[in-house]
This record gives sequence, C-alpha cells and structure tokens, in this order.
Amino acid sequence: MMENQKLVVAISSRALFDLDESHHIFETEGREAFCRYQIAHEDEVLEPGLGFSLVKKFLSINKAFPEQPLVEVILLSQNSADTGLRIFNSISHHNLDITRAAFTSGSSPYGYIPAFSAHLFLSTNPDDVIKALDAGFAAATIVSGAKETHSEQLRIAFDGDAVLFSDESERIYKQQGLEAFTENERHEAKVPLPGGPFKNFLAALQLIQSHFEPQSSPIRTALVTARAAPAHERVVRTLRAWGVRIDEALFLGGLPKGAFLNAFGADIFFDDQQGHCQSAQQHKVTAAHVPHGIANPRRKA
Repeated sequence: MMENQKLVVAISSRALFDLDESHHIFETEGREAFCRYQIAHEDEVLEPGLGFSLVKKFLSINKAFPEQPLVEVILLSQNSADTGLRIFNSISHHNLDITRAAFTSGSSPYGYIPAFSAHLFLSTNPDDVIKALDAGFAAATIVSGAKETHSEQLRIAFDGDAVLFSDESERIYKQQGLEAFTENERHEAKVPLPGGPFKNFLAALQLIQSHFEPQSSPIRTALVTARAAPAHERVVRTLRAWGVRIDEALFLGGLPKGAFLNAFGADIFFDDQQGHCQSAQQHKVTAAHVPHGIANPRRKA
C-alpha cells in the first residue's frame, strides 16, 4: 500500500492520556511549574484519556496488513520535547505503535496537520479544533469518553449536516423553520449537497474498507441524522453522487440520538451540536463535538 494511501489520525496528548493533574498545575502555577512536574514524574505511566480506546482500535486494523499498515496515529502536542518524554514513555508502556510526533511548546499544533497528511485531528482543546476546521481539515473536540466496547470492529457514527455535508440546509432550518427546510430538501432532492469537513475522512475510511470483504471489514460506519422523510432522499443521492458508502443510515426525525448510537455500538460519534453529544454521553458513547456551521456561532474577538 502506498504511504499516501494510509489513514492518518492526529491526536493531542490530552486526548490520548489523562493529563488533568498536570494541566491543572499549568493553569494554576504556570508553565515552569508544569515543566518541573512533568520531568519529576516522567517515569510514572499516564492513565488512558478520552481517546485512548479509539486509538487502540484504529491501530488494531494494522494487524491485517503488518507489512503495509493501513492506519497511522501521530501525536500533536503543546508539550515541549522535554516534558513530552513522559508521554512517549506512556505510549511505550501501553504498547501503542505511535512513532511520529510534533511537540510545539505551547503553540497550537494544528499547522502540522497538512505536513503529516492527517485526515482527522482529535483534541480536547476547542480552540485548536476550530483552527483546524477553519483550515479545511476534519477535526473534533472529544467531550466524553466511554468504556471499551466488546466488538473488535471500529464503529464510527457521523451526523449529517455541518459534519459530512455543508450546513447550507441546516441554515434554512435555523433561519426559516422546519417547513421551509423540508420544502427546500424536497425541491433540491436530486442536487447533491456540498461536502462538509468530514467528507474526506469518510472517503479515507472507505478506502480502508475496500481492502476487505464487507462482512469482514474492521470498520463500520453510520449516518445518524435528525432528518426524516422526505429530507432523506437528498442525503442518499448525495452519498451516491460522491461514490461513498455508508453502512447504516438512521433518519430519526428529531428523536434523541443516544439510544440509537448505543444500539449501533458506536466507538465515537461526531456531531456539530452539543445537545446530541450530551445524548451520546448519557449512553456511554464517546462523543466528539465539531464546532462548525450555524449551530456554532464564533465568539467575537
């Protein structure tokens, strides 16, 4: 497999490991105290963070092609290389095959996403995520974690509007109401929706799936949307026009998403609305907020 065909996932150190204690020191006592603490504790193994089990599942896909890995996980961290030694020690302890990293000593690391050819950036820092999204990359803030699932298959669920698709239709809903939204989607049913920030990530997932028979694929995807008929038709035709397959599609007509995500067995769910992320969290599903589109008005500087 060509190097540039790999799925590359970038994750921050605070999303991978539980760094709450040292981060509290950074916020209350400053950078120098934080650095002293990390160096003094660099031989102490960090506990898993909100994205740890997800990373394990991504990396486990490589068992099928050990000579030509399908997935690479890289670390993008605001730690310095000096304080980052504890992080790499913990990576080694947990047997995670992560060898590439950028330590930026307090600066936002989002600028290294294109250099690493990353398809997805996961962080616990919303500001870094917003910068990545504004630069045109799939990015999300992990807001809740979950226990490891029993299935070895990696199951990823996506919201539609403002995540896989643009937010142009959602803007009509927010500004003019459900009736205007429904009429627009009926009228535009055969016009594909523009892509959203996660379109290319979904395509990269499907490239991995193409190496396996459908019944043995290590990845299963789902669209979990508040849309209902007749607004479903445009979504189906859009995915068809893109040449992208979604394994499952749930059109919920406004029902809470958490129970359905639990039934799907989602390892992570990407949504632009905090309320849907909270619903996922209530059902012990790892949720990642995508601060994009009309549901997420930007703070004025």
